Parts: sequence; structure tokens; C-alpha cells
Amino acid sequence: MRKRILAALISGVMLAASLTACSDSATTSSVEESSTVSVSSTEESSTESEESSVPETDAPETEAPETDAPETDPPETDAPETSAPEKEPETDTKTALEFAQQLMPGWNLGNQLEAVSGSTPSETAWGNPTITEDIILAVKDAGFKSVRIPVSYLSKIGEGPTYTVDAAWLDRIAEVVDMCVDNGMYAIINMHGDGYHSISGGWLLCDADNQTEITDKYGKVWAQIADKFKDYDEHLIFESMNEEFDGSYGAINNEYYENINTYNQTFVDNVRAAGGYNAKRYLLCPGWNTDINATTENETFRVPEDSEGRVMVSVHYYDPYEFCLKESAKGIVRWGEALAGQNKKTTWGDETYLDEQFDKLYDKFISKGIPVIIGEYGTIDKSSFDERNTIYRAYYAEYVNYAASQRQIVTVMWDNGYNGVYGHAVFSRNTCEQTQPEIIAGIMRGVNADSAPKAPTD
Repeated sequence: MRKRILAALISGVMLAASLTACSDSATTSSVEESSTVSVSSTEESSTESEESSVPETDAPETEAPETDAPETDPPETDAPETSAPEKEPETDTKTALEFAQQLMPGWNLGNQLEAVSGSTPSETAWGNPTITEDIILAVKDAGFKSVRIPVSYLSKIGEGPTYTVDAAWLDRIAEVVDMCVDNGMYAIINMHGDGYHSISGGWLLCDADNQTEITDKYGKVWAQIADKFKDYDEHLIFESMNEEFDGSYGAINNEYYENINTYNQTFVDNVRAAGGYNAKRYLLCPGWNTDINATTENETFRVPEDSEGRVMVSVHYYDPYEFCLKESAKGIVRWGEALAGQNKKTTWGDETYLDEQFDKLYDKFISKGIPVIIGEYGTIDKSSFDERNTIYRAYYAEYVNYAASQRQIVTVMWDNGYNGVYGHAVFSRNTCEQTQPEIIAGIMRGVNADSAPKAPTD
């Protein structure tokens, strides 16, 4: 997501950098929404520790039962001492689809580690407070199983030919990952803003001329990230990039699309070669702009080759755009076929359309055993224009998660930390309280539902 990044930078939201999250003394900060979306319509959208440790396994600690037998020393033998073999990753016993379901539902820690000041990543640059474990615990308590952590690198990458990533930045990423995996959650980290044309210092550009240099840099950066996290088990997933495309919402340039395929394969190859758990880690790769149509219907997209068969496909879903993201569409505040003919909703993008889009994902990938993660979805807050907007946002979230669950698709809701008009947040980053409990409840109902939710009507 990168909507209104420039506006966020110009408006000086860096005043919130001194805030501490979820503390009694924290004051409410205003964060500009950052978003670029993939839409299947022709509308253009221009949105947007210090020591790492091996995460604990989920195996419970057990003690041997007490007995009345007297204690005795074991008999001496000449057998050499042996050490217990290393435990194989838990995912070895699961199919890829079974593994992916453990991440459902997920939540985005958006506008934090991908936030930038100029070309320098800074987690408070867009108005959110410093990340603490409290927000992660609040997300877990609400029922979410995974946290997607968007990350930008940009000026944290040194000059070639080594492209050394700043060690302190990797340490901070590890601290945030630890907040998730140490509490039994799954974490997804990616390379987020480095591929944006609208970000100063963006370099992972599929339409640039110097593709050999870009691919070399990309592979070396991912090799360092993978080495940093090589001792983390399957609770950490890597995502190759975010909304990578040429910035145009017109016809897809298949030459540029091939460059995206090259990035994805380079990502897989470098992670697999980095050692440790990376040999079996689950990896997530998008197609053109994480767009469902461009990923399922354009034959240029290829799932990267992987001897482990552990590559998952990433897409985003923000349809209909007018309801989900378009701020200027102040009158489009409701959603669903039950409201046919009303001028408060769009004429497209209702439940039938959503089912058709998700069927494309099932037929193309899931039916073949390849997991799909909708890494972002959600709706902006227009309740100031219609008091029933929250009801329809909650219904939308419920239906998305119901339809996804029926097809074994994983969802990860976008939350940028901003509460207010056009906000995407369902939690306060300052107090860690739920700000949109109706939407969170809708998500959880949808995930567990056996039948489609009942649409609200007037």
C-alpha cells in the first residue's frame, strides 16, 4: 500500500516519532495512509533484538511422571555417547496447503518498518509510534494467527558490489519478528517500498534499463536477510516483494513481467542457498502488481521453480475500488447485491464477482496444491458520511474471509495504524485497543463460517 505517501511526508507527520506505543502517556497520533492497490477495473489508484534467537517450538514442556521406584544409577556401558538428532521442521509432516491454513487469519503491521523519511526507512516516519510487543499481543488476543510486517531497505543498503545491509536495521526487523514468533504467531517479512516508483531511492524497478545490476543487488540483499534469519523455523515466512509493476494501470508489458519472474526466481534461489531453516522455509511470491487477473490469466507469470515445493502465491484484493479505497467516492459507502439499485454502492464488485475472482485463484493454484495468500485487503472508513458504513465494512470483511476459507485461501487484513476519516486501522497503535471491533468480529465469523453470511439490508 502506498496511497498518499507524498502527502504524508509533506504534512510533517514525523512529529509522532517520539511517541511510545500502547503506554499510558501515549497520545493519539495521526498517520497518513500509505497505499498502492491492485485493481481489476481500469480505475487508477495511487495510494499506498539487538540479538535474534531461534523461536521456541510449540511443543509443550513435559515432566516425567513420579513413581515409587527407588532411584538407581544407570549401569555403565562401553557404548559411546550420542546426541539426539535435530528435530525436523514441523512443516515436514504437512502439505503446503495445510501449512498455509495455520496463518489464517492474518493482520498487517502497515506503515511502520516500510515507512520512510526521504529514502531512509523509519518506523515512526508516517506517524505511528514505535512498535512494542503490546500491539502484537492485542492482535493475537483478537484471534489473528499471523502478522505481515512490510519492510523497506532503500538507503539501509550499502554500495555495490556487496550491497551490505545495515546491521542495526536487520536487528530491529528481528526484534519485531521476535514479538510475533515468540508469542506463537507466524510472521511474514517482505521487501516493500524498494520497488515503488513514488518512493525516493526506489530501485527494484522492473521497467528500468539496468536489470543485470538490479537483479544482482536484489539477490545479495535477500541472501543477507536469509542469513540473518536462518535459525528461525517455519513461523517466519519470506515474501519476495510488494506490488511490483511499472506504475502503469494500462496494458501489461510482458517484457517487464519477465523481469518480475526473474526477481522471484532469484529470491528463491538465494534464500535456499543461505543455509539453516532457509532450505525448507515457505516463500511467498507475487505476480504483476499482486493483481488477481494478471496473476491467474496472464500466461507470462510463472511460479518460481523450487525443489522443496514450498512457494506460495501472493495477491491483494481491494475490489470494488470505489468502496474499498477511493476517497473521492464519498457517496459509495455500502456493499452487497442485496442493495441492488441503490446509489450508495457500486454497480460491480459484489459477492458474485468476489466469488468469481477467488475461484480463479483456486483453479489456477490451490487445486494444484499451491497456497495463495491475499496479503492485503480491506476498506477505508467512510462512517462520517454514512452511519451504516461500518456495518457494511464488517459484512465485506466477513464475506471476504468466508469466501476465502471455503477455498483454502489465506487472508491478511491491511491495517496502516490510522483511525479516522478514510482510516484503515482496526486497532490503535497507541493504546492497543480495538477501534473497529465490528470488523474484527466479522473477520472471525467469516473464517469459521460454514455458510455465507447474511447480508445487511435497509
